[in-house]
Amino acid sequence: MSRARTEDDVLERIERARRRKPRVREERITAAHGAGGKATQTLIEAVFVEAFRNALLEPLGDAADLVLDGTRLAMTTDSYVVSPLFFPGGNIGDLAVNGTVNDLAVAGAIPAYLSCGFILEEGFPIEDLRRIVASMRECAEAVGVALVTGDTKVVGRGSGDGCYVNTTGIGLLPTDRALGIHTARPGDAIVVSGPVGEHGVTVMLARGELELEADLVSDTAPLADLCARLLAVPGVRAMRDATRGGVATVLNEIARAADVSVVVNEDAVPVRDEVRGACELLGIDPLYVACEGRFVAVVDGAYADEALAALQGHPQGAEAAVIGRVGPDPAGTVLLNTAFGGTRIADLLVGDPLPRIC
Repeated sequence: MSRARTEDDVLERIERARRRKPRVREERITAAHGAGGKATQTLIEAVFVEAFRNALLEPLGDAADLVLDGTRLAMTTDSYVVSPLFFPGGNIGDLAVNGTVNDLAVAGAIPAYLSCGFILEEGFPIEDLRRIVASMRECAEAVGVALVTGDTKVVGRGSGDGCYVNTTGIGLLPTDRALGIHTARPGDAIVVSGPVGEHGVTVMLARGELELEADLVSDTAPLADLCARLLAVPGVRAMRDATRGGVATVLNEIARAADVSVVVNEDAVPVRDEVRGACELLGIDPLYVACEGRFVAVVDGAYADEALAALQGHPQGAEAAVIGRVGPDPAGTVLLNTAFGGTRIADLLVGDPLPRIC
């Protein structure tokens, strides 16, 4: 059998599997259901979308696009259970504010308001809580958002993990702005705003469970200003922040939503040596490791150079790069041109190599 025939058979099997109605096969929740990969996607589609199906929910974007009395709003919510709570470059508090602000920003919105819910375990040190809250206040002030409502609950000792945080954000959406990964089309450029994988590797090393050391800090940061700079360039079709499941998950979402292929050049993906080295030792791919201060953008190919210049002119985007292009087929598939000259499919993550990183 020829190599081309074998590849066609593999792609056909993948496509048949994707056409099946999502079904959760496990009887109980596993860590993989929170990793951002296939198990997460199946859980969301088979349980939550199936129960709450509506036109505002089903795009499954970073934020819902709402209209209230003629005002267009974006709304998002996220929960944070990172372990450890404090890590080089940040803590659960600034992670929560930045993550929610970023979900609004990549949706094209101007972040405005936040809510915050704390679930605290009995015995959690008040001084640690003060540090977390102080970092949240600093982050909110830095991007000009106000925390306007919240809630606090306490669970019994041993029933939590110190502190969990939920944040909901609301932002203003310009009436003429229409972003969406479903609008990607052949010829578009795929841009990443900076080096990938730093947050996930930093948190993993901060746990102290591995005898590895690296001079790394989390990339957690607010992206509203960088997103606004990119949106000043024509031809921006979509943005997604590369959190759970990393860049590879975002690329698969793009390919499936727009029914296109995404072809990425491995050598073009910016990865710091420390991240690459740690990933090689652990047998994981940096493309699947979470970022908390990076986004992936789809830009009309005719404006790719202009978009890259706009990002690189900002301190947060100095290492931005065009990592690939959108193609017509095989539709719904991400292909990676490897550094060794081969090509492989970069599908959604199956397992959970880095639990509790956000």
